[in-house]
Amino acid sequence: MRRAEINVTTASLDTGTEVTPVVASRGTKIIPDTTLDQAIQENYDMLVLPGGLPGSDYLDQDQRIHQLLKQMQEQEKYTAAICAAPKVLARANLLEGKNATSYPGVIDSMDLPNTNISSQNVVIDGKVVTSRGPATAMEFALCLIELLVNKNKRDEVANGLLWTNKETI
Repeated sequence: MRRAEINVTTASLDTGTEVTPVVASRGTKIIPDTTLDQAIQENYDMLVLPGGLPGSDYLDQDQRIHQLLKQMQEQEKYTAAICAAPKVLARANLLEGKNATSYPGVIDSMDLPNTNISSQNVVIDGKVVTSRGPATAMEFALCLIELLVNKNKRDEVANGLLWTNKETI
C-alpha cells in the first residue's frame, strides 16, 4: 500500500495515547503508528483488518472495531479483511447478502445463511473486500491499491514487486 503512495495508519487496540508493540501469531513484533483511540478521530477511505489468531478474536471482541466498521459502511467506505478477520465483518453484519471468503473453516463454520461463501483468493462485493490468508496477501493488497487509486497504479506496484501472477488480479 505504501509503495502505491497510499497513506497508511496502523493502529493497536490500546486505549489512550500509549502505543505498545503488537505480537503477531508467529511472534513477529509490529509497532503500530497510533492507538485505536487516536485513530478513530480521523477520517479514512478504507479500514483493513489483519488476519491471524488470536488477533482476529481480539478485533472481534472490541466494540470500537464493530462501531467503526458500521460507521464505514454507513459512509459507503471500504472495509476489508483477510484470513480469520472476515469473521469480524460477519459479526458486524457487513457480510449480510454479500459474497465473501476467508481462511478455510472461519466464516464457512458460522451460521451465515445470507452470505455466499467463496473459495476465491480475493472477493470484492461492493465496498467489502475479503481474502483467504497469507498466500493471498499480495493479491489482496494489489486489489486494495486498485480500489483506492486505479489499475495503472496497481500494475506499477505489481511490476515493481516482480508480481508474475497478474491474471489473478
